Amino acid sequence: MHVVIMGCGRVGSALAKELEELGHSVAVIDRDAGAFRRLSADFAGLKVTGIGFDRDTLVEAGIERAHAFAAVSSGDNSNIIAARVARETFGLDNVVARIYDARRAAVYQKLGIPTVATVRWTADQVIRRLLPEGEASEWRDPSGRIVLAELAYGREWIGERITRLESASGARVALITRLGDGMLPHGESVLQEGDLLHLTLPSDRIDEVVAVLAAAPQAGDH
Repeated sequence: MHVVIMGCGRVGSALAKELEELGHSVAVIDRDAGAFRRLSADFAGLKVTGIGFDRDTLVEAGIERAHAFAAVSSGDNSNIIAARVARETFGLDNVVARIYDARRAAVYQKLGIPTVATVRWTADQVIRRLLPEGEASEWRDPSGRIVLAELAYGREWIGERITRLESASGARVALITRLGDGMLPHGESVLQEGDLLHLTLPSDRIDEVVAVLAAAPQAGDH
């Protein structure tokens, strides 16, 4: 898949490197051409000099064929504007913005833009929001038979009760991360956009459960 990154600082250059190593094509945007020196000598992606929320700049970076967009420049406002343009103008679902002010992150989350506050930032967190597919194992019991994993889900599950998701997948939702805070689900809990799902399930059923959550809920699910 193609990923566009706005900002070629330490965060952006690290993301570009890791995404390329994962086999994805990458375009990096920065208003300062000198910032591209942070990229490795063997970087094979696009280097686009310009403003990351400018339509022409984004088009030059391949936003129209992109599957994901990360706004990780040094400015909160620029990151949010760029992320909203990517989401609202170009229709990208996988968008993430880096936010320095953690207090504002929750506000932007409500706009439907996943944010990562700098104080809690890691490259893995950003990538897991850019590439929301499969699973990220968080814990295994000593026997290795039971796993706690953050699993991705299709947009069709948003608005559905957690109990319906559990019934369809056969897994137990241990907790939900919502707007950066953990919460324990109850019988009336409904999945909201931006929620991170942490499920407990047998380790040999991970692929099966990932497939169920990637598909739309079925009529027989209760």
